Amino acid sequence: MTTAPSPKRSAPLEQGAPPAPPPSMRLRELAFGAACAGALRAAARLGVADALGDGPMAVEDLAAALKTEPKPLRRLLRALSCYGVFAERPDGAFTHTDMSRLLREDDPNSLRYITLWCTEAWTWDAWPKLDEAVRTGRNVVQDLYGKEFFVYLNEDAPESADVFNRAMTTSSRQSAQDVAELLDLSGAKSVADIGGGQGHVVAGLLEKYPAMHGTLLDLPRVVENADPRLRAGGPLADRVRIVPGDCREAIPVKADVYIIKNILEWDDDSTARCLRNVIQAGGPKARVVVIENLVDDTPSMRFSTAMDLLLLLNVGGAKHTTDSMVGRLKAAGLVIDDISPVNPYLHAFDCTVPA
Repeated sequence: MTTAPSPKRSAPLEQGAPPAPPPSMRLRELAFGAACAGALRAAARLGVADALGDGPMAVEDLAAALKTEPKPLRRLLRALSCYGVFAERPDGAFTHTDMSRLLREDDPNSLRYITLWCTEAWTWDAWPKLDEAVRTGRNVVQDLYGKEFFVYLNEDAPESADVFNRAMTTSSRQSAQDVAELLDLSGAKSVADIGGGQGHVVAGLLEKYPAMHGTLLDLPRVVENADPRLRAGGPLADRVRIVPGDCREAIPVKADVYIIKNILEWDDDSTARCLRNVIQAGGPKARVVVIENLVDDTPSMRFSTAMDLLLLLNVGGAKHTTDSMVGRLKAAGLVIDDISPVNPYLHAFDCTVPA
């Protein structure tokens, strides 16, 4: 005897979990994405996460600490809590979440300056012109401001340039430990960090390998603010050389291992010149480790594809897929020995200059 099928019922909702919105509502939410970005920026600029203590806090008390109006502050916090940034209690007080703590400036994994950088004033000018960038394949910043992006930042938007430098410092410092833990350089005597910013990666590697010598190469205005560990009087100063220069022009650095992290995002010609210069400097059998975000890396695709579009807007650059990175490295003449994840958003391409 067959039994009549039971009427279809929706699966029970997990206690406290909101129902998934239908596609029409999800698209509406996405179209209002600027509201979320703007709310994050406001919270970061106001210092909400820093003012909120370890326990629940009434909005009136938080507003008094921040010198804001309580009612609009509650509206801001309510909007952010929808995304898991802060949490509202039944009594109307707000508390921290794992995400909101990352907006604190004193958190070791702080993303405050990354949040500010991704929502700087120029981004609100540039995003509406994404269709133009897609049609032409060119950045839109030059037309907006009449200058190349970094020239504009340094000449016309020094506060934004400062946010950029702080964001890059934060990002580099946080990933440097992951890079040092991943890389086995036990057979090498020297390492060069090419386009290495303030030198957090090379500093981490020199701390890991006390007998190793290192070099940091980047633009003059960048290396003049190198990590204090590398500068005169620092604990690593006697084992490092700081070289001002542009890796697309020349790399006057001889080393056993070259690290190239998050800089091969320019146009193809600039990327090819940088790799060619590294190969020429290192010579046969030199090891070259290229570390990049990938737009086909599933755990971080929303982040990396967003950064990819932002690069199109500001400098006409691009993030890479695994295949496009492999293609550029092979075209430069490198042999790829291994590809490994560094952390949830970075991959290392371990290469050798052929003999």
